[in-house]
Amino acid sequence: MQKLKQWFKGLSATGKVTSVAVASILSFGTIGTLAQPSPPSAVDPVTSTVAPVTKPQPKIETKTVTATEAVAFTSSTIEDGTIAQGVTQTKTAGVNGVRTITHEVTYTDGVETARTVTKDEVTTAPVNEVTALGTRVAYVPPPVVQRASNCDPNYTGCVPVASDVDCIGGSGNGPAYTGKVQVIGTDIYGLDRNGDGWGCE
Repeated sequence: MQKLKQWFKGLSATGKVTSVAVASILSFGTIGTLAQPSPPSAVDPVTSTVAPVTKPQPKIETKTVTATEAVAFTSSTIEDGTIAQGVTQTKTAGVNGVRTITHEVTYTDGVETARTVTKDEVTTAPVNEVTALGTRVAYVPPPVVQRASNCDPNYTGCVPVASDVDCIGGSGNGPAYTGKVQVIGTDIYGLDRNGDGWGCE
């Protein structure tokens, strides 16, 4: 450094470098100081930015849920001639069926947000109830008619006991006659010509 100063002073003495220039150069101190690069700045020249806050994503789950419900049975009534009139009997007891419904359920953060039916079927058919209504009319025997000793027991209504009985107003010649009667035994007098159970119609 001392030699450099002397060299600049020599140039100044020859008039090649002005004294002002020499003084300016010498005032900067050593060449080493001038040659050293500036230390890098400790501050990052890139402008720092604040990272955005990331919103947590919702937790979405899908589950299959199955539920059942009752299917009501129906009822019907039929007539039955083997049961007394007005009497009812249960022929088949009714039983409800079962319907199975499958849902696809969506949960968002544990809360149900959607529900879709994926399957709906009757897994157990109902049994319909059948009730029988009786129509049979009970037989009621006719009342016993007290007959006079001179009435034939084969007829209802007094038909005289005689050698022959004809219908009143007919072509028969008697000796005895009768009006309309019901044949309940043997038509010994031939009064019921058409066989419908009634004589002298």
